[in-house]
Amino acid sequence: MIHTIENDYLKVSVNDHGAELYSIFDKIHNREVIWQADPAYWKRHAPVLFPNVGRHFENHYRIGETEYPSKQHGFARDSEFTCVDMTTDSITHKLKSSDATKENYPYDFELKIKHVLEKNQVSVCWEVVNHSNKPMYFTIGGHPAFNVPAVGSADNKEDYLLTFDEQKSLTYLLLDPASGTALPDQTQTLELTDGTCKIDAHMFDHDALIFDNQIEKAGIAFPDGTPYLELTCHRFPNFGIWSVPGSSFVCLEPWMGRCDDCGFKGDLSEKANINVLNVDEIFNASYEIKIY
Repeated sequence: MIHTIENDYLKVSVNDHGAELYSIFDKIHNREVIWQADPAYWKRHAPVLFPNVGRHFENHYRIGETEYPSKQHGFARDSEFTCVDMTTDSITHKLKSSDATKENYPYDFELKIKHVLEKNQVSVCWEVVNHSNKPMYFTIGGHPAFNVPAVGSADNKEDYLLTFDEQKSLTYLLLDPASGTALPDQTQTLELTDGTCKIDAHMFDHDALIFDNQIEKAGIAFPDGTPYLELTCHRFPNFGIWSVPGSSFVCLEPWMGRCDDCGFKGDLSEKANINVLNVDEIFNASYEIKIY
């Protein structure tokens, strides 16, 4: 089921399936902002990534002496959430652990996702609770895809700009094509002009760009530099930018933790930027999408 809230600026829809942000319709400019999941390119809109962002090396991970299978981006995005609260400006969904989730992730947990609408901004709020009798380890991330070019625009995707917080350059990692995990010893540089760069046609030829400890704000601007949208994620250690060559979307991905480094075979607790919750502790994080 899809639930919808709206105000004078935006109409926002969220699906029970994956608690996925299904639509942000810009009422001021009469256009859909979220990618509408054309399966010829990518069949999703804005999935949540939990309990792992990206891939574990060789598609499994270890806790103590036990290994568990895993799949890219975890299972939450393909799970049925329950809508537990809805107001005029918010939609809250919940997912609880089950026998099925424990086959691949041995924890009792509760994941709540709340979408909040305020003027021309949507906040995506995560709450994770550990109901296990032991510490719980996870990463979590957002994966919203935005229509680029904007609906109704005659421009090309490559005419648009990525915008950042006045940095002169950023460093990023690419993925090892065989394992889908990061290559930490092969740092790349993204040169910026006044904190911006064009969306180059070959920028995503090698999959996503992975940024560590650099981005708390990123956006997309029209060819003339006018802001289109902006995503803010304070205190998030990792960030991804991704698109499919030839498609008309760009993903801005705020991550609390990311995929493994290529070759990592340590305990899950040793993974860089892993989140840990002790018994009955609560984790909270949120990011904001502003539509101009």
